[in-house]
Amino acid sequence: MSLFRDDGIVLRTQKLGEADRIITLLTRGHGRVRAVARGVRRTKSKFGARLEPFSHVDVQFFARGSELIGRGLPLCTQSETISPYGGGIVTDYARYTAGTAMLETAERFTDHEGEPAVQQYLLLVGGLRTLAQGEHEPHLILDAFLLRSLAVNGYAPSFSDCAKCGMPGPNRFFSVGAGGSVCVDCRVPGSVVPSAGALELLGALLTGDWALADACEPRYVREGSGLVSAYLHWHLERGLRSLRYVEKST
Repeated sequence: MSLFRDDGIVLRTQKLGEADRIITLLTRGHGRVRAVARGVRRTKSKFGARLEPFSHVDVQFFARGSELIGRGLPLCTQSETISPYGGGIVTDYARYTAGTAMLETAERFTDHEGEPAVQQYLLLVGGLRTLAQGEHEPHLILDAFLLRSLAVNGYAPSFSDCAKCGMPGPNRFFSVGAGGSVCVDCRVPGSVVPSAGALELLGALLTGDWALADACEPRYVREGSGLVSAYLHWHLERGLRSLRYVEKST
């Protein structure tokens, strides 16, 4: 039997029995981890309040054997709050829906439990911090997080040069299946012709040019979000349930 310590973001919780919960976290050192937290649903449990979605926590796990991820779920035996991002997120509907989509995206991109995904973890921590502090519009933060999640997982879209032949941009056409912007010679059936403003916005969100993104016209923001959603759905092979609520809040 072994003890493990790691820090992570709580992605979601599930009820277990009368007083327990299964906590799903994205951790720095072990990737996605599911663990049982005993007694956290009791009203007097201070431990349970620290293990809510959006919380950034330092957690101690107790596992049978020498590996954290084995045949059974480890126990979450101790938790200390690092940053309670939920306090700045759950009170605002737009932030909450964007944050929920970020948590779901992070879970979907970490399919295998116990495999470190440090870039995805750091991206999620930074995204939730920015969202909680209200530094930018929630839907812009979400789109930036989705684009960067795609990039760190090997699906970086192109918004200027041709994704197939590399012809310098800007290029008129955009194909989610081809990897983003494509030239006239490489365009495929189903390609769309987005506005230059929307492509410029998405390029800014991917690279972190917030001055340009914050000043972008709402019509380009809406168009860009549609492209991000389509591109994400293509690579995840099924949509995010939480995105439908984000669309209602914008």
